[in-house]
Amino acid sequence: MNPPPIEVRGDTHQPLGMPPARFLRDYWQKRPLLIRNAFAGFVSPLSADDLAGLACMEGVLARIVTRGHTISSSCRSHSQRERNALGGVRNDGWIVRTGPFSESDFAKLPESHWTLLVQDVDKWDADVAILLDRFDFLPSWRIDDVMVSYATDGGGVGAHVDQYDVFLLQGSGRRRWRISTAPRASHEFRDDVELKLLREFHPTHDWTLDPGDMLYLPPGVPHDGIAIGECMTFSIGMRAPSSAELLVAFAEQVAADLPESQRYADPDLRPANQSGEIDDDALRRARVALGPALRMMDAETFADFFGRFITAYRSGREAMPPKRKTNAVKLAVELPHSVFRRNPWSRFAWRRGAHGGILYVSGEQYACPVAWARALCGRERTLEGARLAKLPLRSAGVTLLTNLLDAGDLSRRKR
Repeated sequence: MNPPPIEVRGDTHQPLGMPPARFLRDYWQKRPLLIRNAFAGFVSPLSADDLAGLACMEGVLARIVTRGHTISSSCRSHSQRERNALGGVRNDGWIVRTGPFSESDFAKLPESHWTLLVQDVDKWDADVAILLDRFDFLPSWRIDDVMVSYATDGGGVGAHVDQYDVFLLQGSGRRRWRISTAPRASHEFRDDVELKLLREFHPTHDWTLDPGDMLYLPPGVPHDGIAIGECMTFSIGMRAPSSAELLVAFAEQVAADLPESQRYADPDLRPANQSGEIDDDALRRARVALGPALRMMDAETFADFFGRFITAYRSGREAMPPKRKTNAVKLAVELPHSVFRRNPWSRFAWRRGAHGGILYVSGEQYACPVAWARALCGRERTLEGARLAKLPLRSAGVTLLTNLLDAGDLSRRKR
């Protein structure tokens, strides 16, 4: 049986070039896919100046990656001190700087071979956040952020691999992407560069993407993108915690719930045959000491842990509680005439529990009716109070809204 094609063409009816179910079956976490015209007639929702302005703001995660050799060749008119002012980490021709930046930082950059990368742009720009609507076939808690990169001619970050799924949408200009689908492609990193660049890269595919084209890459696919002239790329990355991250977080959760009195104990200790030996009885006692923790690993406990963990995982900022607490009685009266908005930094998810719904927001959990959990985690960015007022168990819903407003995870305005 022939493998699915690696290149397709999308349209307004099927942006993926196929139904989402087929994409998930044949490509998701399995193989790369180039989708021509995935965003038909795409016009970038922000300009290079917009992105640079964002990179100058406190609290924004931004980097500038430059090939160091370009600075010495294209900025010969600058003194050594001026070239050093570009700062950052220099290794084998690469310079990496972290923001926030200033206008003078951009003025000192060479004419080509540099890239500006800004994380979490969807949290700062509502027009960029709208791009995520096209990915509503994926669970919302699976989506991490939209990173936007602006690159001058020849700009890129080198050949590398990502440990998460990513959709690379060409926003403006053109970019050349090379990838390797070789089964035994090397994943060894160079040890002389701050960036995690591959020691070897032998591409098997070579494409040039135009605005609206999109490249999907599952985890672990070596790739390298190089700008052809000035260009902008939107990277929609997925959230994928490692097994080690999950294990450490879960162990911390379990440990926090254990009493201090629960310790290793050996009331049956006998005289030691060898002074420093850890014998089988000691190992058995150690396992007994862990018994309460192991017994806590039931399905319900783990489900609550995961809901809290995944809604807090990789969060760039915490929600700020408002200065004034919400009056629940007043909220109940004004509910039909209110509009609510989720904090862009707050992540919402829910599951069905034994006695209704369980809502997870920014690492916290709330018992609530299923209808309210579904509404609060829906695709709409603004929630109409008139619609919420019609949901069952209104009093429980108002209590939930009050808690979320007081935590800063929701904001409210009157119509």
